[in-house]
Amino acid sequence: MDRFDNIPEIALAWHKTGKGAALATVVETWGSAPRRVGSQLAISGAGDIEGSVSGGCVEGAVVVEALEALEDGKARMLEYGVSDGDAFAVGLACGGTIRVLVEPIGDALPLDLLEGLVAARAARQRVAVVADLVDGDRWLTHHGHDERFRMDRSGFEEDGRFFVSIHNPPLRMIVVGAVHIAQALVPMARLAGYDPTLIDPRDSFGSQARFPGETILHDWPDDAVKSLGLDTRTALVLLTHDPKLDDPALEQALAAEVFYIGALGSKRTHAKRVERLSQRGFTAEQIARIHGPVGLDIGAASPAEIAVSILAECTQVLRQG
Repeated sequence: MDRFDNIPEIALAWHKTGKGAALATVVETWGSAPRRVGSQLAISGAGDIEGSVSGGCVEGAVVVEALEALEDGKARMLEYGVSDGDAFAVGLACGGTIRVLVEPIGDALPLDLLEGLVAARAARQRVAVVADLVDGDRWLTHHGHDERFRMDRSGFEEDGRFFVSIHNPPLRMIVVGAVHIAQALVPMARLAGYDPTLIDPRDSFGSQARFPGETILHDWPDDAVKSLGLDTRTALVLLTHDPKLDDPALEQALAAEVFYIGALGSKRTHAKRVERLSQRGFTAEQIARIHGPVGLDIGAASPAEIAVSILAECTQVLRQG
């Protein structure tokens, strides 16, 4: 999955400074296209660019078309074949074909719609931009398209008339317990597109020396989780197997809509966890959301291997439910 980017925000800023701007979006691909459907490139009226629609193969041609679109104010659909040579240059085995929709802001793409999109993204709200490529209408929706949101999958509806551009909040991983597994898991999660946050009230564990450059909260886990907020794009991973630290955060997650909850510990430890939560009034259905012992059963032994198993299980739950 592509990391959460700020292409719409950049395009809006360029437009508001008077430069003018257009958004180019990959709407369809065939073969080994360099970028997935939904990838975007922002182009300013001065020729500045941010983002990518092809990994570098056709950006120059798209910029020329975008500048012309800014002149006439009309959207245009472009199609490019990516040659084997160009594909190899961006790390692909063979070429492909892409279609790119170019939309000048303020004309084809209404300014108030782009402002609404940027506001929804800032508020961590999932939102889709639907484009009617026959009548030229555009609108935002927060409802429907559940499968597309779950899979982060932009694309055409079956009739080929409506293109749905999915904008999900960035994935977050909240890790409770600054232990050895966390030292491997946090950088892996970042590489996989998560914004990780580490929670551990023990200063000697959650130190910058052990986790350089990472966001570390030294609050009690339930207070920290409450301040961060929990939503459907959040994974919670509990690594202390100390009930005093894990359980307060776990109870909040069970009452929220996080997409993944994983808790470290043996089967015996998890059985005791289930018993405690049952006594606290949580239902069997709620407790069943906990992946414990945490991670896919791949025979992991070292902290790094356990981190791989946790990240793999997160991915499986995110993509397959």
